[in-house]
Amino acid sequence: MVKNVVLWVVIAVVLMSVFNNFGSRTARSDGSISYSQFLDSVKAGQVQQVTIDEHNIKGRMQTGEKFRTYAPDDNHLIDDLLQNAVEIKAQPPEEPSLLMTLLMSFGPILLLIAVWIFFMRQMQGGGGGGRGGAMGFGKSKARMLEQDQNKVTFADVAGCDEAKEEVEEMVDFLKDPAKYQKLGGSVPRGALMVGPPGTGKTLLARAIAGEAKVPFFTISGSDFVEMFVGVGASRVRDMFEQAKKHAPCIIFIDEIDAVGRSRGAGLGGGNDEREQTLNQLLVEMDGFEGHEGIIVVAATNRADVLDSALLRPGRFDRQVNVGLPDIKGREQILNVHMKKVPAADDVIVKYIAQGTPGFSGADLANLINEAALFAARKNKRTVTMADLEKAKDKLIMGVEKHSMVMDEKEKRMTAYHEAGHAIVGKLVPEHDPVYKVSIMPRGRALGVTMFLPEKDQYSASKQKLDSMISSLYGGRIAEEQIFGWEQVSTGASNDIERATELARNMVTKWGLSRRLGPLAYGEEDGEVFLGHSVTQNKSIAEGTAVTINEEVRKIIDQNYQRAEQILKDNEDILHTMSDALMKYETIDKYQLEDLMDRKPVRDPQGWDDTPPPSNDNEAKSEKDEADKKEDGKGDSSIDGATEQS
Repeated sequence: MVKNVVLWVVIAVVLMSVFNNFGSRTARSDGSISYSQFLDSVKAGQVQQVTIDEHNIKGRMQTGEKFRTYAPDDNHLIDDLLQNAVEIKAQPPEEPSLLMTLLMSFGPILLLIAVWIFFMRQMQGGGGGGRGGAMGFGKSKARMLEQDQNKVTFADVAGCDEAKEEVEEMVDFLKDPAKYQKLGGSVPRGALMVGPPGTGKTLLARAIAGEAKVPFFTISGSDFVEMFVGVGASRVRDMFEQAKKHAPCIIFIDEIDAVGRSRGAGLGGGNDEREQTLNQLLVEMDGFEGHEGIIVVAATNRADVLDSALLRPGRFDRQVNVGLPDIKGREQILNVHMKKVPAADDVIVKYIAQGTPGFSGADLANLINEAALFAARKNKRTVTMADLEKAKDKLIMGVEKHSMVMDEKEKRMTAYHEAGHAIVGKLVPEHDPVYKVSIMPRGRALGVTMFLPEKDQYSASKQKLDSMISSLYGGRIAEEQIFGWEQVSTGASNDIERATELARNMVTKWGLSRRLGPLAYGEEDGEVFLGHSVTQNKSIAEGTAVTINEEVRKIIDQNYQRAEQILKDNEDILHTMSDALMKYETIDKYQLEDLMDRKPVRDPQGWDDTPPPSNDNEAKSEKDEADKKEDGKGDSSIDGATEQS
């Protein structure tokens, strides 16, 4: 940006110099008296002395008054001056300077060259002179961080202990390469960080360089590919040449799938520029020329699309899985980010970690930031537990829409709908506990019932899946039971879709149908390639498809009937919970316990170090119970937090 401004300034200076050169002559041509007046004064003997500079005449009268005028081509002027005894002085013509001569001669050409360079730089996406200039298309765009510029260490990376263990030997090698070389060993040439977005792959790569105290080259996979074939391959060569000069060092390629996709996949051939770039990268990592002391670390969340040659031993022969953190990892990540904000004494990080299943490191950082923003809006000096809870609700359930106004009938129907979800979810076995029920519109939903798991779960039983289907239909059944079949709304569309998908997966993917057995039944999968849908032929026999639909319908009917019976048996709770939602708009798990026990509903409680006491004054402290649990327990179900609307 700065260099583009400088270029335009130079162009402006050139133009101003040219105009001033012509303008200066025009300025001097201005005369204070006309030429005819000048001649009359000469003939009258009133002029004492003149100085002639080409057509410009300056002089002095007999009275001492000065004048100037402009003379045309007058062949008799000198004769008239001599006849009237006027002292004549002549100035030689002004010679232009060498710089001005060169500028006038080559200025237009230089201006055209400057404009051409400017547009070429714009076509190449900018960049400064030298390596990134218009004549440096093939130079690497990798940015190098020196040892003193990279302050990130493993202490700044939390929630991925297994991944850190896998890369520790890389750090050890970079610190003391001779230790491995004297025994004939060699460190892996490359390490591929694989994991969902926001889990800390880039941060972990920077921590490797920070711990090893070596230069760190960073570049994006898309920086290699340009509109000209061969540019990417040239940049790969230049990047490794630069890395060799600073070895031992680390090269980090972010989003390598932009350049490392499988070659020749799909229809119509591949991209020549991308494939040449990939071929050059393969050669540089494991070709005839070895690059000792250079470790290539790459990150992607699409390892399945990478070329197999890129993943073979000798190149990216080590895959480091950076997954979503468990409850212990989330607590560590929260502790790292909580250091950046002033926290109140009531903040209990363990509770926040337990209530954020499925959150990545980036999500947790965003949670802390949202809580700080909530506290700042209220002019607080510290971030309280209430701010953190409010931020968590916003990220999980969406922003409350206070501007949306529902009439009393629609609000009452939403209250019964959400109460149906909560009651069925509370009474079916193995279902995640109800976290919060709200009829405050959030996102696209008019109401929300949130379920949060109590511990880490990486799989789900058939009983749990059946319970999830039953609770999904609880809202629709409650509407029909209270308002009648004719008044059932469209609010259950997403619930029906999710329940049907669960039931179909139970039959076709997870082998949870006795009739069809533990077999996987594929269906047509559409893949998009170059804007066209490519259908893979995985269709199943017509008779089998009918059987699948029958089994799916059987699962749905069984769970629908169970949810219907639960709500019939607890219709009094359905009414009281609906009334509570109409009164408070949002009820928490403690109020829900009162409703399920058929007790008077307590008022909403603000966050405290201990949960609100029960109505019968039993000394029950969730904080003490949580402290007794092992740190390794807790986290999400297979889908994390469950939201029903």
